[in-house]
Amino acid sequence: MNIYVGTLSYNTTAKDLRRAFESFGTVASVTLSSHGSKGLSNGYGLVGMSSAAEAQTAMTNLDGEELNGQTMSVHESEPYFEYL
Repeated sequence: MNIYVGTLSYNTTAKDLRRAFESFGTVASVTLSSHGSKGLSNGYGLVGMSSAAEAQTAMTNLDGEELNGQTMSVHESEPYFEYL
């Protein structure tokens, strides 16, 4: 199940996101959106969890939590975010 993570600090890395979500289950993938030509973060990404139960636990525990100085918005991904 894919989880949308928004309002990320522009300094947040895929490793940071993986570390935050791993305490709630197996992280299958992490993708950060970035500005193509400059490679700068757009402030959001997707985290793929191996099960819906783990994803739900992560969303419940991480929505509104701080990561790298920013309060994350964490919820189930909409289909249009699947193409990051």
